[in-house]
Amino acid sequence: MAIECAEAELAAVLGGLGPEWAGLSLTMPLKEEALRLAASATAVARATGAANTLVRRGDGWHADNTDVIGMVRVLRAAGLRPSPAVTVLGGGGTGRAALGAAAQLGATEVTVVTRRAAAREELRPAAEALGLRINGAEWADAAKLFDADAVISTVPKGAADHLALEVTWRPGTVLFDAIYDPWPTPLAAAAEENGIAVVSGLDLLLGQALSQFEQFTGVETAPEAAMRAALFEAARQR
Repeated sequence: MAIECAEAELAAVLGGLGPEWAGLSLTMPLKEEALRLAASATAVARATGAANTLVRRGDGWHADNTDVIGMVRVLRAAGLRPSPAVTVLGGGGTGRAALGAAAQLGATEVTVVTRRAAAREELRPAAEALGLRINGAEWADAAKLFDADAVISTVPKGAADHLALEVTWRPGTVLFDAIYDPWPTPLAAAAEENGIAVVSGLDLLLGQALSQFEQFTGVETAPEAAMRAALFEAARQR
């Protein structure tokens, strides 16, 4: 069941949910407000400053950021090695999840590429909480910074299209492109043509949903194959 809800309405929505509600999956712009309203939170949700998951507990709602573990899942599945060198394109909410994933994968520093220097500064508190050092870079230099084990693009649709013609791909790099509609993006298509492992935003939707399913139901292992089939079928019918 989908509920349309503005930030200012979230507290009232949560207060009106009956005991049959085991949890909620939240999208922007509710992730920061969900964390603020939660009675407790995971360390990663606190560090990234965002929660996409609320789970009902006896003392209230418990917040988590399963975007982080979802990103870790899909990057590992794509063959990303431990303690990777990571470049992140963009400084928004998914950028914060990318920092959390980088930390859990063993990275100690991340190159962050943004159009505005202020966007990089806004990520520094999350990076510090996660034990990461940020190396800031200008957007004009983005194509030069794909020499990494993982390149995580969190920018909006179309923003990175031009890079498809500018990047020199390094064998062994994994590209995560948060877009899933339309797919493939020019950047993802160029990566695949060059033999680069590519992960999509749809893969992340599945990866983060697996953890949500387990937390909502108490089931130890989510039915990944069935969930994947349902998600990709729904995407095809859009």
